[in-house]
Amino acid sequence: MQRVKAGTRPPWVGFAAAVWVGIAAGNSYCFPLYSHSLKSVLGFTQQQLTVLGVANDFGENTGILPGIACNYFPPWLVLLVGVFSSFFGYGVIWLAITQTVHNLPYWVLWIALVLAANSSAWLGTAVIVTNLRNFPLSRGTVAGLLKGYIALSAAVFTELSIMLFKGSASAVVLMFTVGIPIICLALMYYVRPCTPAFEPDPSENAHFMFTQGTSLLLAIFLLTTTILKNTLNLNDTTSYTFIAIMVVFLLSPLAVPIKMTLFPARKRGVQPAESSEGLDTKTAPLLTPSSSNTTLSSSNEDEDVSFMNMLLALGEGAVKSKKRRPRRGEDFSFREAVVKADFWLLWTTYFFGIGSGVTVLNNLAQIAASVGFEDTSTLMSLFSFCNFLGRLGGGAVSEYFVRLNATPRTFWTMVTQVIMVLTYLLYASALDGTLYAATALLGTCYGLQIAIMISTTSELFGLKNFGIFFNFMQLGNPVGAIFLSGMLAGYIYDTEAAKQGGTTCMGPACFRLTFLVLACVCGLGTILSLILTLRIRPVYQMLYAGGSFRLPQSSGH
Repeated sequence: MQRVKAGTRPPWVGFAAAVWVGIAAGNSYCFPLYSHSLKSVLGFTQQQLTVLGVANDFGENTGILPGIACNYFPPWLVLLVGVFSSFFGYGVIWLAITQTVHNLPYWVLWIALVLAANSSAWLGTAVIVTNLRNFPLSRGTVAGLLKGYIALSAAVFTELSIMLFKGSASAVVLMFTVGIPIICLALMYYVRPCTPAFEPDPSENAHFMFTQGTSLLLAIFLLTTTILKNTLNLNDTTSYTFIAIMVVFLLSPLAVPIKMTLFPARKRGVQPAESSEGLDTKTAPLLTPSSSNTTLSSSNEDEDVSFMNMLLALGEGAVKSKKRRPRRGEDFSFREAVVKADFWLLWTTYFFGIGSGVTVLNNLAQIAASVGFEDTSTLMSLFSFCNFLGRLGGGAVSEYFVRLNATPRTFWTMVTQVIMVLTYLLYASALDGTLYAATALLGTCYGLQIAIMISTTSELFGLKNFGIFFNFMQLGNPVGAIFLSGMLAGYIYDTEAAKQGGTTCMGPACFRLTFLVLACVCGLGTILSLILTLRIRPVYQMLYAGGSFRLPQSSGH
C-alpha cells in the first residue's frame, strides 16, 4: 500500500487549517436547524422526517471509501470529493426547501441528504487521519481536539443561523451549499502530511494546552451568546460583533505556527512515521561519498561485513514478517482486524452508545416540543457545547490516565454508558427542569465516546489503515439510527400522535418507551465495555510502560 509522502515542514499550520475544515465537516450535526422546514414545507410525517435523519446519519458515517482513499491519495484530493458532495447534496435540499423545484420525490431528497452528509465523512477523515499521523505521540489529545471542533460546528452554525440569517432554514442550507466548498478549497493545500517527531517534546504539550484552552473559551462564548440572543433583543451591530469574536477564536490555533516562526526552537531529530515505507526512509545510506580515498580503501572489508550483516538481517526480518501475524498495537490490515474479538467488542459498544445518542439528537426538536419547549436553538447549543466538552475531555482525561497507570481508554466508555442509562431514565421521567440536565449529560457522554473510539482504534490496530478502521467503527452511528431512531422512535411517536388524532404528539408518552429501551441498550453496552477493558489492559500496559507511548515494532504488513 503506497502512502503519500510526508513533507518536512512542521504540522501546526496544517492543524490550524484542519480546525476550519473540521468546523465545515460538522455540517451533518445541523440537521435540526432545517428539519422543521422539511417537515412543514413538504408535509412529511414524523416517521418520514426521522427516516431522513437516518439518511443524514448514514451519509455522515459511511466513510469506508474516504478511509481507503487516505492511503492512496493526498488529503487535498480527499477534501475535494467532500466539496463536491456538499455542493450537490445541499444544493438539492435548498431547491426543495425554497420550492424552487416543486414536488421532488422523497427518494431524491433521501439520496441528496446522504450525499450532503457524506461530505462530513470525506472532510473529517482527511483532517483526522492526516493529523493523527502527523502527531503520533499525542493521539488522544489530537483526536479530542479535532472531534471537539467538529462538535462545536453545530454551535457555530447555530450562531450564524440566529444572528446572521435570523433563523432562516433556507439560508442555512445555502451556506452549506456554497460556504463549505469555499472554506475547503481555500485551505486544502495546508492539510498535508508532515514528518512527525517520535520523541516527547514539552513545547508540543504546551501548544496543545493553549489550543485546548482557546477551544474551551470558544465553546463557552458560543453557549453564552446563544443564550443572550434568546433572552435579550440584540441589535445587528452586537450580533455582527459576536460573529467577529467567534472568527477570532477560530483563528487562534494559527498563533502556534506564528509563534514557532517568530521564536524558533532548536531543531531536534525526527524519525519517519512508517517502518513499512522502505529501507531508505529508516536508515542512512550504507555507502557515503568521502573526500579521502585512503579511508575508502582501508574500510572495504568492514563495508563488506556490514553489507552481509544487513542482507542477513533483512532476510530474517522478511521471513518473520511473512509468518507472524500482527499483535495488538501493531499495524493490522482490515482482513486481519475483523477476525479479532476486540474489534467487534469495540464496534458493538460504540454502536450501543452512539446509536442511542444519535436517536435523541435526531429527534431533539420533537422531544422538546412534546413537553412544551418551543425554542430548540438553546438545546442545540447546549448539546453541542457538552458534546465538545466530552470530546475534548475524553481525549485529555484518557490521555492523562493512560500515561499515569496505563488505564485502557475504554474504561471511560464504560463509565459514560452507566451515566447514559441514568440520563435516559431522566428523559423518560419528563420532570420539570430535567430537559436541560439530561441533554447536557447526553452531549458530554456522546462526545467522550467518540474521542475514546478514535484513540483506541489507532492504538489497537495501528495508524497504517486507521482511516478504514475509524470509518468502519463509525457505521455504528447510522446502524443505530436505522434501528433505534427510524424503526423505534419514529414509529412510537407516530403511533402516539395517531392516538391523539393528529400528526403531532404532545406529552411524555411520545418518547417514554423509546427512552426506556435506550436505557436497556446502554446497560448492555456497559457490560461489553467492561469485558473489552479487561481484555485489552495488557496491551496498554505494554504500550504505555514507563508512562510514555512506545511505538510497537512493525509486523511487516
